[in-house]
Amino acid sequence: MPSTTNASAGSPPGKKKGRRARLIVIVLVLAVLAGLGFGAYWSVDSVRASMPQTTGSIQLDGLDGPVQVKRDSYGIPQIYASTDHDLFMAQGYVQAQDRFYEMDVRRHTTSGRLSEMFGKGQVKTDEFLRTMGWRRVAQKEYDTKLSPSTKKYLQAYSKGVNSYLGGKSGKDISAEYVALGFENDYKPQKWSPVDSVAWLKAMAWDLRGNMQEEIDRSLMTSRLGPKQIADLYPDYPYTRHKPIVQEGGYNSATKSYDASSGGTSTQSAGAAGTGLTGDAGAPSGLQSQLGGLSKVLDEIPDSAGLGPNGNGIGSNSWVVSGDHTITGKPLLANDPHLAPQLPSVWYQMGLHCTSVSSKCQYDTSGYTFAGMPGVVIGHNQNISWGLTNSGVDVTDLYLEKFSGDGYLVDDRTVPFKTRKETIKVAGGDSKTITVRETDNGPLLSDRNSELVKVGKKAGVDAAAPDRGDGYGIALRWTALQPGNTMDAVFGLDKASNWSEFRKASADFQVPSQNLTYADTEGNIGYQLPGRIPTRGEGDGSLPSPGWDSKYRWTGYIKQDELPYEFNPKRGYIVTANQAVVDDSYPYTLTKDWGYGTRSQRITDLIESKIKDGGKISTDDMRTMQMDNSSEIAKLLVPYLQKIDVQDKDVRDAQQLLENWDYTQNPDSAAAAYFNSVWRNILKLAFGNKLPKELRVEGQCLSVEPVDKSGPADEDRKVRECGERDTHSAQPDGGDRWFEVVRKIIKDPKNDWWKTPGSRTNEPTENRDQLFKRAMEDARWDLTAKLGKDIDTWSWGRLHKLELKNQTLGTEGPGWLQYVLNRGPWKLGGGEAAVNATGWNAAGGYGVDWVPSMRMVVNMADLDKSKWINLTGASGHTFSDHYTDQTEKWVKGDLLPWHFSEKAVGDSTEDSLVLKP
Repeated sequence: MPSTTNASAGSPPGKKKGRRARLIVIVLVLAVLAGLGFGAYWSVDSVRASMPQTTGSIQLDGLDGPVQVKRDSYGIPQIYASTDHDLFMAQGYVQAQDRFYEMDVRRHTTSGRLSEMFGKGQVKTDEFLRTMGWRRVAQKEYDTKLSPSTKKYLQAYSKGVNSYLGGKSGKDISAEYVALGFENDYKPQKWSPVDSVAWLKAMAWDLRGNMQEEIDRSLMTSRLGPKQIADLYPDYPYTRHKPIVQEGGYNSATKSYDASSGGTSTQSAGAAGTGLTGDAGAPSGLQSQLGGLSKVLDEIPDSAGLGPNGNGIGSNSWVVSGDHTITGKPLLANDPHLAPQLPSVWYQMGLHCTSVSSKCQYDTSGYTFAGMPGVVIGHNQNISWGLTNSGVDVTDLYLEKFSGDGYLVDDRTVPFKTRKETIKVAGGDSKTITVRETDNGPLLSDRNSELVKVGKKAGVDAAAPDRGDGYGIALRWTALQPGNTMDAVFGLDKASNWSEFRKASADFQVPSQNLTYADTEGNIGYQLPGRIPTRGEGDGSLPSPGWDSKYRWTGYIKQDELPYEFNPKRGYIVTANQAVVDDSYPYTLTKDWGYGTRSQRITDLIESKIKDGGKISTDDMRTMQMDNSSEIAKLLVPYLQKIDVQDKDVRDAQQLLENWDYTQNPDSAAAAYFNSVWRNILKLAFGNKLPKELRVEGQCLSVEPVDKSGPADEDRKVRECGERDTHSAQPDGGDRWFEVVRKIIKDPKNDWWKTPGSRTNEPTENRDQLFKRAMEDARWDLTAKLGKDIDTWSWGRLHKLELKNQTLGTEGPGWLQYVLNRGPWKLGGGEAAVNATGWNAAGGYGVDWVPSMRMVVNMADLDKSKWINLTGASGHTFSDHYTDQTEKWVKGDLLPWHFSEKAVGDSTEDSLVLKP
């Protein structure tokens, strides 16, 4: 059990005064709550009890020697220790001080035990998570795959967390536990190494690739034909948007990727198509199954805080060589685009050995996950690295034919693998479920009532087995095979050069990420790592027939065959979820790249700076991160300005687009109007023609029934309401939709521009009629939301960020949400802008994902690097550091990122010593 001394030592007078003022506010809030009957549960004492000690000293059993924890004015800790064991033990202790409630929720998510904390409302979620078995896979990884050193670090980290928990009640840890006491007597349990490993499964789930696109394409077959679906998933525009890797190529003679030459290539390994119903896609009876699965996916929490999954969201990272920088050494930028959470999914931290040696190997700083040792993104004394999602296809859905107590494979019955799972429920009875698995993976169809009704009327090809009682859906996913990604984290943290970096990246199996690289010697590079499957038949774009073994995975792409670049002649590398390589690469990485809008904009910004010998500074990199330009506006506005508008109010709105520079600043009325027009174009041309499973929940239309037999007339139309969550409904307005519109914009009579009439609107027969209608609808939409006076309009009034505690801040009583949540903030940026404050055009204008952090690493002088987090270091709602970085984040400011011992010492405000 830890003991403390000098608990108040080192608190600056100004900070003490600030704390007293804040406590006065807390008392006022609590007085109001007491009047509502809640004061007995939430007192000033319970709020103060969980605030961490950050000065003086604390005794921790198990340390080899003293450890220093130095926090700056933003509460960001830098840890100094003399052994690896002490370094990671202290990391566990300090992260638990600031973020244990968040850590606890995360481990309950990954283990499918949310019902233990939050009651029966989470049982369905737990059933789904238990079916996938994240925790079981993590246990196997820990037992059989991880290196001995990694296990030691995980054990030390867990020891630190448990040292913090020792002897503490819920109120001593976080105020949320006091709130949970309203309904149950939940008590935090000890931390284990597997709790940390399992977090990688949550990361992988939220970055799982094209699973949603696979479902959506299949669902579209109920309303759209093969050509229409192809229209909505156009080919990647290689001629306009360059892939990440532009130099070198695959060498078929050596079966390796050669970054120094063009190499030779072969055609894609694996035939296209799924073998289900030919060009028509998925069986028609599969619609209810996939619709049900989509609903389940909507209900699963954004476990890693990474937000909606699918095309259009991602991250930016780019690196510029010293040939093009003011410093003469590389600059590396990174900003992952994730769901906004409070606290932020990231935790800033430095891990420093007082003397780097064989017994203490680390001197690194950057962004960590609370609950997991090591630094995930950042730099050490020699190299820096960034991450963006590669988007490669690592998930496949398989249609399984049941046969007795098993399933069919090549005309033979194979028994299910089964296990029992018992879900404990706070305030209720436990529930036991049976999980069934095929050779392809767990049966997700067992976890939803709609999915159990497996396609009794499914239309399948002649080679398919008799439908009998129907089909099930199984998931094949690389993350469900034990791996050693945790080894990669520690490998990257101590890598000193390109060779060691690539060796470490080889272990970064799941999720597959784009890794950018820079070092103090002046080198820059890129590596695609990951466990990426090769397929027999099929390309992963639609569900495959599980009864045909030809559609099974055949293996994984070897590390030597994966694309990379090192010191390319152009002097920079940009990764922003675009295609990794061109279509000459011999393996199918995915059919669903991001379409390269952000990456090309970043490339253009770099090129504009370095032409004629110009040089890029750290502040130039920061400015690029905040670029608000709308690429779809550049395409559409010239057409919108030519529309003949008679209505004066609509014409006034149209005139906002004159002389607009296409930047989506928060105070821009033009940006507000354009984005509303864009939203309405998407709805009219595409959204209203999609099946209900893809349209936003609550949007109801009169449509022809799916059974199109008989005459088409108004009497046959049925009222059909959308079913998709606002964050994942279509059309979402991402850059796939940019490309869809670009393909047809010069064809004014394309069928997509045609819409049926209604009681209040005439039908549209061409592009300009639809654009006119969209401009009118946008005018009245903004009048309703912002008022009639266009002088008061602004993009920021529509496009707001609200930071919510991801449990009680969304589901708790209103007063509790008020206490835990922050905002709103008016933001600029937008969908597929470099400053990617994403919004879903089908669901509304609110912010769905954001640059969750921003960093620029200066390899010439690491102390001149800059960083920022979305919120703050603390997860405690009344802490000074709960959201103390948010205002600067909104403005695009970055904080100094101190690394050297002197710079850290000069910026230290609170110093804590952990003693053995």
